[in-house]
Amino acid sequence: MPALKPHQRILVALDTDDVKSATTLARKLKGLIGGVKIGKEFFTANGPQGAKKVTALGMPLFLDLKFHDIPNTVAQAVRSATALGPLMLNVHCGGGGAMMEGAAKAARAAAKEFGVTRPWVLGVTVLTSMSTDDLAATGVRKGSVQSQVLRLAALAKECKLDGVVCSPREVTAIRKHLGPKFKLVVPGIRPAWAAANDQKRIMTPSKAIACGADYLVIGRAITSAKDPLAAAQRIVDEIEAK
Repeated sequence: MPALKPHQRILVALDTDDVKSATTLARKLKGLIGGVKIGKEFFTANGPQGAKKVTALGMPLFLDLKFHDIPNTVAQAVRSATALGPLMLNVHCGGGGAMMEGAAKAARAAAKEFGVTRPWVLGVTVLTSMSTDDLAATGVRKGSVQSQVLRLAALAKECKLDGVVCSPREVTAIRKHLGPKFKLVVPGIRPAWAAANDQKRIMTPSKAIACGADYLVIGRAITSAKDPLAAAQRIVDEIEAK
């Protein structure tokens, strides 16, 4: 994959249930960012037809639905999602090896079936809203967040996933253990001038890229700004300055 330019690394999270506002913002940002992300809020409200209105803008799409179910159900969900032509989609690593292997296989088969480019299938390791205490409350009491992330990322690679979604705090360790080709898509990105909100494991855009992140998922720092275009350009400028 050719080296990404700074602006191409930015995926703006369209966390809304309103198609018009999402597509209006995406259209304004086109050319200034690398693509957009839509997740459960948007997809639950608008379904595949809403997603198609976003992809019709000609921007790369991260379909962030975090599939987590029995292997056959996830495989069929990945098949349906692949028909929408996203650049990438994701599943929860916690679903296990058989589920992840099935998802990767389904994406390959569906791409051929629908005549689209195969999407990257990414594994979600530990949500960026979670701390070590939060993990312990779910029963994961051995080790740190980072050790759990590394364990799940290694499993994802073993199961032929293209990469993982992880917090910026784990990027360096994953790069060290899993190599330069494993794709890292990183939420929890906050410029120094933006609020942290509900994210706990955060980092600035330029530092995350320096650590080895491929794509940065950025939401409210851009979408809630008084001038989203100016905010996006400020982030690009900060990345380019490093």
